Amino acid sequence: MQQLATEPTSGNARSTQPGREELSLAERAYRSIRDRLVMLEIRPGAPIHEEQLAQSLGVGRTPVREALKRLQYERLITTYPRRGTFATEVNITDLAHISEVRQELEPLAAAQAARRATAADREVLTTLRHELENADPARQDGTALMHLDLQVHRAVYAAAHNPYLEDTLVRHDNLATRIWCLFLDRLPDMAGHVEEHGPLIEAIVTGEPERAARLARGHVEGFERAIRAAI
Repeated sequence: MQQLATEPTSGNARSTQPGREELSLAERAYRSIRDRLVMLEIRPGAPIHEEQLAQSLGVGRTPVREALKRLQYERLITTYPRRGTFATEVNITDLAHISEVRQELEPLAAAQAARRATAADREVLTTLRHELENADPARQDGTALMHLDLQVHRAVYAAAHNPYLEDTLVRHDNLATRIWCLFLDRLPDMAGHVEEHGPLIEAIVTGEPERAARLARGHVEGFERAIRAAI
């Protein structure tokens, strides 16, 4: 049986910072199932089986049940009376609504991160920037690049030090990533999209809020253009 890792590699960047308490089983189950749904490892429309998830994660059904309650609120799963629970479908018509929110809040988070990032935040972001610089598109598939993209976004949101803003953006970035993953094989410049984070990270680490906001907005707008071109 595969046991759930103490620190998921693609979870919220805050969990990797020193001094954090070990995550609860429910939180670890939530992050693992969430990222399976976000990366479409659990396909849209697929049934969700509590017992199978509990076995694959090496936990009891109670942590899984608690995780699923949160994931339903975040629109990643849906429950139908007398039918069961399923991964939500990816609806391309949601792109405009999701982008509308992100175009306003991503620049705000980037600017606040540039103002508020701690030394630990800057260290996390700098490490991610090195990973971006060392990424080899010829050897890494789109899924690996998407995991890196998620890590960068979550680290930026954490560095803004506004839990309400962070929670909102994590939820919307998760939904946007599902759309991106659906069209991954039609997107020729996935590496270029992810590499855009380099200047954004630099602006945050060097404390340039206006530049960080501008770059964040451009990144979101570029995402929507790329998806619409691929449809």
